[in-house]
Amino acid sequence: MFLPENIPTFLQIFIAYCLKQPIMKYTINLLRISCLLILLAASAFNALAQGKTGFHIIKDLPVKSSGGWDYITVDGANKRIYTSSTTTGDSLGYVPGTPGVHGIALVNDLNKGYISAGRANKVVIFDLNTFKVLGEVTAGTNPDAICYDPFGKKIYAFNGRSKDATVIDVTTDKAVATIPLDAKPETGVSDGKGKIYVNAETTNEIVVINATTLKVETRYKIDGGDEPSGLDMDRATNRLFIGCGGNKTMVIMDATNGKNLAKFPIGGCDGLVFDPQLKIAYASNGEGTISAVREISADKFEFIENIVTEPSARTIGIDLVTHKLYLPAAKTEPPVAPATRPKQIPGTFHVIEVGK
Repeated sequence: MFLPENIPTFLQIFIAYCLKQPIMKYTINLLRISCLLILLAASAFNALAQGKTGFHIIKDLPVKSSGGWDYITVDGANKRIYTSSTTTGDSLGYVPGTPGVHGIALVNDLNKGYISAGRANKVVIFDLNTFKVLGEVTAGTNPDAICYDPFGKKIYAFNGRSKDATVIDVTTDKAVATIPLDAKPETGVSDGKGKIYVNAETTNEIVVINATTLKVETRYKIDGGDEPSGLDMDRATNRLFIGCGGNKTMVIMDATNGKNLAKFPIGGCDGLVFDPQLKIAYASNGEGTISAVREISADKFEFIENIVTEPSARTIGIDLVTHKLYLPAAKTEPPVAPATRPKQIPGTFHVIEVGK
């Protein structure tokens, strides 16, 4: 019987022993079945040891609208995907009046969503069932990334040009604070325990906000990371995963003290998500890949692979129920000049579904 080289030695010895025993025919068949099961288990073990995710593009979800886009938010529990687009919608629903839309934050307990409308300098509030606009709150200049903090029951809109954060109480839908950040903010994330972390793109830092005092508590330097954009965290181990597009690097940081624990080369990252069950961080890169990094323990990490997507798929959302990933993208024409953004081909906007 042929035994693959990747089967552990002790299994090879056991299988060879089983096949050589002079026992009754039906027992031999039983042993052969057992050996086959052992081989299959060992093969699965070997595939896991190799560290591959098995993820690939499953399908495309076409969206007839065209125009620019930014963040995407996935609500796995309610089987919905919210993606920003600068023109009208044509899917399950559409929230109007959000010029320069960037991000979407959900508060399912109150059946409300919050959208950062960058060109209007406001946050738009909408009903999650009807998609009707419920109100709006004036923010700083160019609100971009947005997140919900369940600890303080606040929405944080991070304003790119005014370099501050607008804090909104979700029970009253009133702005309760403006927090100076002294740097251009990108993605923010709540630890659910009283801290908000936000990337400072222009100073290569993580700014830590106290969710009780609504003030900046401290700042952590990102060593070896330039222009941080994507951000998520493992709340169980207090580890931040930071995608830095400027030098194409993922940095992992201890959120309790700012210690930089590891870094890995990735692509031109704009978005990043973390799967707390699989313990994998996924950075979406505009070149057409997702860089996957596994958290083996609180202080040990490994690069898994680059999953192929398609160029322009630079932001990412995760369904924490199914573990699937979703990335908005579109076909583009070749750029006119190296420094210019490629022009989108009309009618090609879609969302990529990635999984097993």
